Amino acid sequence: MTEPLPSRLSVRLWRRQVAALYAEVRAASDVAMAHQLWREVRDDLLKNHPASPLRPEDRDRFTGLPVAPYDPAFRYAAVLDREVPPARLDVPTGTDGVVGFERMGRVHLGELGDLDVWWLASYGGGVFVPVKDGLAGRFTYGGGRYLLDTVKGADLGGDGDTLVIDLNFAYNPSCAYDPAWACPLAPPGNVLSQPVLAGELTMSHE
Repeated sequence: MTEPLPSRLSVRLWRRQVAALYAEVRAASDVAMAHQLWREVRDDLLKNHPASPLRPEDRDRFTGLPVAPYDPAFRYAAVLDREVPPARLDVPTGTDGVVGFERMGRVHLGELGDLDVWWLASYGGGVFVPVKDGLAGRFTYGGGRYLLDTVKGADLGGDGDTLVIDLNFAYNPSCAYDPAWACPLAPPGNVLSQPVLAGELTMSHE
């Protein structure tokens, strides 16, 4: 059987390195410095790793992602609100069939608004929090970005019912770089009307 590109083994190594990066971020005492490390490691992975979602022709001219400077105002230790009706999100993908998510709660981010928190309802499980903000389609990716995707290592921390939600670490899904990838995008409960000039951007902002 012919494996799709990138190979499964290279994806395994990609996920291992991403998980190690987020472990360093969680352990850091200086979050701004951890954010800088996150930027540097992700730039290196995108340019040089065989499992990079960048197309080969884009890697040659890649010089780094546009990422907003760290702003502590966008960091929250949010208590998961479980008093929400059950909901299910079924996402068709080109490689994994229909991927199901179940809503496990909601986090409240003050004046920014609320975000639904989803659980990957398949083998292994995982917490998934996408976000689409008021700058989507202009300064941030139009389909929304990811904050947490713990099945793939993107876990910013928290204990018990508390989740660290830091929009400075919002990043684009793979389909933002290459339409050959199929990605779950932000559903209505993960849309903020407020602008969030934090995390990975789609263009430089003066």
